Amino acid sequence: MGKKYKITDHLRFIIPSLIGIFFFMVPIKMENGYTIPIGLLADWIQGELADQLSAIMMIIIVLTATITIIAKIIGEETMMKTPFFHQLFYVSPFWVITRVIAAIFAIMAFFQLGPEAIHGEATGQELLDGLLHVLFAVFLFAGLILPLLMNFGLLDFFGTLMTKVMRPLFKLPGRSSIDTLASWIGDGTIGVLLTSRQYEDGLYTKREAAIIGTTFSVVSITFTLAVIGEVGLEHMFVPFYLTVLIAGFVAALIMPRIPPLSRKPNTYIDDKSTAVSEEIPEGYNALSYGYEKAIERSKRETSVYKFFKEGGQNVLDMWMGVAPIVMAFGLIALMIAEYTPFFQWLGIPFVPLLEWMQIPNAQEASETILIGFADMFLPAVIGSSIEAEITRFVVAALSVTQLIYMSEVGGVVLGSKVPVSFKDLFIIFILRTIITLPVIVIIAHIIF
Repeated sequence: MGKKYKITDHLRFIIPSLIGIFFFMVPIKMENGYTIPIGLLADWIQGELADQLSAIMMIIIVLTATITIIAKIIGEETMMKTPFFHQLFYVSPFWVITRVIAAIFAIMAFFQLGPEAIHGEATGQELLDGLLHVLFAVFLFAGLILPLLMNFGLLDFFGTLMTKVMRPLFKLPGRSSIDTLASWIGDGTIGVLLTSRQYEDGLYTKREAAIIGTTFSVVSITFTLAVIGEVGLEHMFVPFYLTVLIAGFVAALIMPRIPPLSRKPNTYIDDKSTAVSEEIPEGYNALSYGYEKAIERSKRETSVYKFFKEGGQNVLDMWMGVAPIVMAFGLIALMIAEYTPFFQWLGIPFVPLLEWMQIPNAQEASETILIGFADMFLPAVIGSSIEAEITRFVVAALSVTQLIYMSEVGGVVLGSKVPVSFKDLFIIFILRTIITLPVIVIIAHIIF
């Protein structure tokens, strides 16, 4: 039977979780449509710091590159004394080079040095004076508030409730819903890291780890808010996010059942690992057991200092981990898109398909379809100038549901223990594009 708890134990789970749900998930009606409280706070801080944000982001990117170089010089052992900063700054040579390039780009864009291709309105200024402003504001509040959803039992509660859903629908154990929720609420990289750790601990098979890491490490609410804002449709956040959820659900049903994911061996990382029981103990149902697990989790949160420390670490991780990657990959891709016909060539096969689907500005839209493999924000950045709202809506939704982008989730997957190759990731990206595009277009035609 269930344990007896004090009223304060119940409140420690319920109140923080409800506050977190309010900030991240409750739509608020504005004059021009709906948004969520995080979006309102992000808009406010952008307005207050409008003249300083470009300089702030330039400093953050340069500081990240500088500390990363210092970390490499002083060695791994020294950085191990502070695990958070070790994970943030002691990175592989590839990411060291990426951060240095990002710092150079940020300086050139801010001071308008060098070729216009780097600091022009459609390239460097587009990122430093536009997208990075949005990322600064959204990451600031999302990172600080995120522990309300992550640490007080909400994930444990919904994870238990989803036990009987995940296996028949997605061929996954019920606990994988926690990875998904962590991604959805926090960030796709969180889901990948959770998946990798559980795979290493023998809790997932190779197939399960590959499916979760590439299908359920979804883009967070925070990222989708930034994407829809970039294409100027933030007033349509609620229908946009519902579209993303529906298209993502369809892809999640299909992807585990087709290659390359279906061909992954259903074996554990070592032969001694055995599956963990998902049975609900006698005397419980899914609701009561999930509720008890949630309260037990929330009881471990007793330190206000720890709460704010973790929130601050979330913010730093997002600012210093994501912003340089967006600046480096984003600017290179924008220069290629702006000054070469490369993405036009890649998008040519999609033009007749988009025209057949009656999507306006099919030529412009086709240029955004495959660029998302480099970075999820790039389709929104490039597609933001498209005149037709329905086309911008489709471009933004597709970029989110494609899921695999090398500047973050894809790079983390490759760097983790999850058994997926670069070739697998590209094939999965293409398959997700083919599967989700028709779903998004159908919903877009209904909305518009």
